[in-house]
Amino acid sequence: MLKDGRFRTSLGALILYQSLSLSGPAMAQSAYAEIASAEGTSHGRIDLIETSRGVLLRAQLYGLPAGPRGFHIHEVGRCEPPFQSAGGHFNPSGARHGFLSSAGGHAGDLPNLSVPEGGAVTVELILPGVTLKEGEPESLLDAEGTAFIIHSGADDYRSDPAGNAGGRIACGVIRQ
Repeated sequence: MLKDGRFRTSLGALILYQSLSLSGPAMAQSAYAEIASAEGTSHGRIDLIETSRGVLLRAQLYGLPAGPRGFHIHEVGRCEPPFQSAGGHFNPSGARHGFLSSAGGHAGDLPNLSVPEGGAVTVELILPGVTLKEGEPESLLDAEGTAFIIHSGADDYRSDPAGNAGGRIACGVIRQ
């Protein structure tokens, strides 16, 4: 160990570590989305990792207006302002919208973002109704792709088809 607490490694140890990593179990499939406003202002990044229980979502978002914001996965991987190009909510099973609907919700329904003053929010969720495995009906990586949308208002978790969440203020295409 060095005086500053870091560990010293040799090139040989690094090469051995890399070869063990490559020969071990396959890396989990992952994807990401860069979130931006219609004006092109960056609002952060969302990382996705396939797990045995669904897709792990980790978001680091900033510069958003304070308050509750609807947050969804949309069915088309296109973010052309005003983001109508992203289509409706990702809904491969044909369910009705909303966590509070007895016939809901969509695979793309996500909890509202509670954005504090200052506009920065960190989110970590498991998404059990989706996958990153290509060729699956619930795949976020289908031929048209998918996108995250952040809305101007809160999702009411009930109104079909979209939760009455208002305009689309930020968007990010999900990519590998």
